[in-house]
Parts: sequence; structure tokens; C-alpha cells
Amino acid sequence: MSNKPVPFMARLRKPTTLLLAAGAALVVGAGAVRRRTPGSPPRTRSAPRPSASGPPRPRALTLLVTAHERLADGVVRLRLEGTDLPRWEPGAHLDLVLPSGLVRQYSLCGDPEDTSSYTVAARLVEDGRGGSRELHEQVQEGTELEVRGPRNRFPLVDAPAYAFVAGGIGITPVLPMLRALPEGVEWRLLYGGRTRASMPFLEEVEKLAPEGGRSGPGVPPAEGWGRVTVVPEDEDGRPDLDAFLADLPAGAAVYCCGPEGLMAAVEERLPAGAALHLERFAPRTTADGDGEFEVELHRSGRTLTVPGDSSVLAAVRAELPNTPYSCEQGWCGTCQQTVLEGEIDHRDDLLTDSERGDSMLICVSRCRGTRLVLDM
Repeated sequence: MSNKPVPFMARLRKPTTLLLAAGAALVVGAGAVRRRTPGSPPRTRSAPRPSASGPPRPRALTLLVTAHERLADGVVRLRLEGTDLPRWEPGAHLDLVLPSGLVRQYSLCGDPEDTSSYTVAARLVEDGRGGSRELHEQVQEGTELEVRGPRNRFPLVDAPAYAFVAGGIGITPVLPMLRALPEGVEWRLLYGGRTRASMPFLEEVEKLAPEGGRSGPGVPPAEGWGRVTVVPEDEDGRPDLDAFLADLPAGAAVYCCGPEGLMAAVEERLPAGAALHLERFAPRTTADGDGEFEVELHRSGRTLTVPGDSSVLAAVRAELPNTPYSCEQGWCGTCQQTVLEGEIDHRDDLLTDSERGDSMLICVSRCRGTRLVLDM
């Protein structure tokens, strides 16, 4: 995500079905999945103790899966029920602990005011690291899952106009944003996917457009406000981002979630005066070298060597195995640690400019010199 914004005040929300979905970051952590009789009350657990520095771990809940159904080709939807669940703002996500202990993040896209259930949707990633397959094949109705959150690293900001670009499962964090927009605000949505059958929530998305507001890829940009443009790649080819992003008013907020290639293309075409907000499922690749360096753990009095082919997180956990972490890809923020000395080589897209001054995500970021001192 870029351009850390001020959260948008929830207003004029429309009633909607409860959905929660998307993204996917693999995480290793302690978790448990059990089965119990539907109707028995869900349990609340205390979250693990946080590390010496870095953000506190979100409160953990144990919720019951009451629905597990196919939503689109390669996409399943799960409903998770509990009581007095935390409210959230559009763009927020949850951490789900899977049966193996892997953790993945999913965007919330139901009604932020509902306190009885969350719903998640996940696409099966055939060549992924196994988390999506677990959610598809092992989790079922009657399964209990540990849930942490919600947290928001992709908040909706107040702006004079909005342009949303979603690719496939990337539609999930965008849905609650569209529902929360005040009446009269200018907005447009471009929703692309491989095929119509693979695009989750397609029917609901098209209903969000005003009368006459559904269009194809060739709609002139001046006529695009208030429109939903659906572009299945097998029918229409790649979406015309230049046309879609043309003629944006000054100060417009552009939100994009989807494959890395789509987000990079939006970044390249962003008009002057528009503010870009991204949510990534994985970190950008980097061409920088990975030299060896030392990390001093200030509170522990230990000095570690981080090899060129390993991460700071791996080296730290060898000494402090209870150090919290989650995605290992630089976008969930769980492993954020305070840096007391040294020049940081930031390789995430999550931290704000102010956070980058004295902290880092130790799962992906490194040292530009030969030594870092962490407040651990």
C-alpha cells in the first residue's frame, strides 16, 4: 500500500450481505482448528504476548465456520460466526489461522456494523504455498478457526472523486468502499478477470452501478463516472487503463488491488494530481544484492549474523523463537521492529514514511551497511 491516508469516516452505508475476502499472505504461527457442535458458544482467547518492540498482536477470537460454498471458479466463500465481533472500516482485513498453523490475511467486505459474523472468500492458488488449498479442501462447516483482527492498512480516504481498479479476487476490499461512498460523489470502477465465471461477486458489482451505468471496455472516459466497467480477458482482452484513468479531477483517489502486473501498470499511468492507494498480495521483487550483515539485539545483548540468502526474521527467530510474524512477505506488519541504529534497506510496500524512519519489517527488509541494532 502507498500514500498512508487518513481513514474515511463511515457514513451512508448501505445494508448488504456479509462478505469478507481476499488477499493471501502465507504465515506460520501457532494455531488450532477444532470441531464442535454448531450452536455452542464461540470462545475468545487471549492473544500471544507481543514482542519487545513492534505493534501489539490483535485480539484473537475463535469463530465457527457455518458456511463453506463455491462462489466462482476457483473461489470459495466461508461465513464465520461469533458474538460481539469488532466493527471495522472499509479496507480492513483479518488474519485466519488455518488447520496446519499457517496464517493468511483476507479483506473484510461485509457490513462493518455487523457484530455477528464475518465472511471470507479465497481463490485457490495452484502454485502457491498451500494456504489457499487448505482453506478450500480442509476447512468445512463446523470447523473452528482462530481469527485475529481486524486491522486496516488500506483505508478509504475522503476525496472529491474515486477510481477503483480491481483484478479478480482483488475486488473484495473494494466492495465495502463502494457501499460507503456518500451520495453524489463521482466514482468509477474497472473490474477485470480471466473469465466471467472466475470473477467473484460479479453480479453484485454490476448492481452497484446506477441505471445505465454498466459498460464494456470501450466506454469514453468522460462518460465513465458512476459506471462499472467489466472486462473479462477471454472476451475483451486487457483493460484499457489509459482510457479509464483519463480525465480524473485533481485530488482523485485511485484504489487498486489485484495482480502485481496490474498494479504496476496503474502506477505507470497514474495522472498527475491523483493519489494512488494499493493493496498487494505479495511484495515487489527487488534487484538489490543481499549481502551479509550483523544485527545486534539491544535488549537481549546478542549479536547475530544475517547471511545473504536468509532474512533478519529467520536469524532473530533462531535466538528468540517467540518473535511474532505472519506473512513473511512484507505486507501484514506483524514483524515490525524498532531500529535503534543502522541504515535500513526497506523492501516492503506497507510502512509509511514516518514509520520507515525508525522501524522495519524484518521478514523482507535488510541493512544497507554492515550493522543494525534492533530494540529487541
